[in-house]
Amino acid sequence: MALRIEDYALIGDCKTAALVGRDGSIDWLCWPRFDSAACFASMLGTAENGRWLIAPKDPPLAVRRRYGPGTLVLETEFETETGRAAIVDFMPPADGAYLVRIVVGRSGRVLFQTELVLRFNYGAIVPWVNRLDDNTINAIAGPERVILRTPVALYGEDLRTVGEFAVEAGQSVPFVLSYGASFQNPPAPIDPLNALARTEAFWRQWSDRCPEVGRWTESVKRSLITLKALT
Repeated sequence: MALRIEDYALIGDCKTAALVGRDGSIDWLCWPRFDSAACFASMLGTAENGRWLIAPKDPPLAVRRRYGPGTLVLETEFETETGRAAIVDFMPPADGAYLVRIVVGRSGRVLFQTELVLRFNYGAIVPWVNRLDDNTINAIAGPERVILRTPVALYGEDLRTVGEFAVEAGQSVPFVLSYGASFQNPPAPIDPLNALARTEAFWRQWSDRCPEVGRWTESVKRSLITLKALT
């Protein structure tokens, strides 16, 4: 296993969940349900078993992470020699199956790299990948389809989809991964920032129902959010 289990954080949409490492890599995801076969399974093997990495190209000086208050929206902030930037990861709990990653510049300028390695059926199946347009990557394996939409220029290399991009203070770069059936039309695009607002509202509506219990309030709310995610 690449990381310790405590180095992973959970995001989910109440239908399934993904595990995000401190290094910016999503190493586990069963789509579209908890009992589906994994398309990212490097947590139990290597990157060749499937993962989605977004991380600074140069080793970071520090990594800080937190959940948004009362939500299951994860923020991982990287500090490098040239600046600070954060990755906001979440899965909108609504119709469809989406995984959204937004890279937000905080200060200076940070150069990022991304590597998408899709391997269906627990790492056993390499999908057929093509481009639907300049901003849309299409990956198909039998009845399953995954779509990646992003303005970042991506290209194929050794059965992986890779790219580099820079983010400066005040800028944001979105990535939206979506799942669907290959024999149906591709999943519809969503607005990443609108999806973020809706996702935050969903989780806060749930966690705000918890009464104040003194110094334990935040811990109890976090437990309730995790239980809700696993439903």
